Amino acid sequence: MRGTDSSAVTRSTLRQQIADALRDEVLSGRLEPGQEFTVKEIAEQYGVSATPVREALVDLSAQGLLDSVQHRGFRVHEYSVGDFRSMIEARCLVTDALFRGCAAEVPYIGGGAHVGDNASTHAGTAATALLSVRRRGEEAQRAAAAGDLNILIGYDLRFWRELGALFENPYLSDFLHRLRVQSWVAAVPHLRRLGDLRGVLWTGHNELVSALGRRDRETAQAIIAGYNTASLALIERLAGE
Repeated sequence: MRGTDSSAVTRSTLRQQIADALRDEVLSGRLEPGQEFTVKEIAEQYGVSATPVREALVDLSAQGLLDSVQHRGFRVHEYSVGDFRSMIEARCLVTDALFRGCAAEVPYIGGGAHVGDNASTHAGTAATALLSVRRRGEEAQRAAAAGDLNILIGYDLRFWRELGALFENPYLSDFLHRLRVQSWVAAVPHLRRLGDLRGVLWTGHNELVSALGRRDRETAQAIIAGYNTASLALIERLAGE
């Protein structure tokens, strides 16, 4: 049996670390829409070789966050309000598909119920996972109420990633995560112009968790519909201003 190629593993890990760091730069607005840079500039910034940087930039391009500019490097993708509107529509379709399995997949945690001795291991694991999602939601709500956009984005992405995983369809979950990232990238430039974001950002994370914990699909869908409608109206208003 051949040994592990440690250099390949290291390069793969570095590639992911660089991709994560650059994604955070885009989400925070430090890399602005339309801003251009080269592989060499990023490699020098992080003090690494060009190969993992190039691979990371290609990964982010595949995710729709960067555009490759021939003979010039890469550019942060610029999303339009129309793009954001389409993302909202796609998010609705994905969450509706996920929530279709609400009664079968999500453990009931309301009304003081608990996982008893006769519950399956799967149900116990799912209940624990839902409580973890609730904790992520609490952190996201606190950040949203405080208007702390950077903290909110991190917890919001983790919240939706873990919530999606509860429904055990990794394809839908991965697609939803990608849409959430792109939605934030599209919204951040507009939100940054507001300055004070207190009272503006969505704080319904645990209201949604409670509905799903009760296996109340209709209420969960209504919460998401209200959230998406308000988000789209906000970005359209800010773009118009």
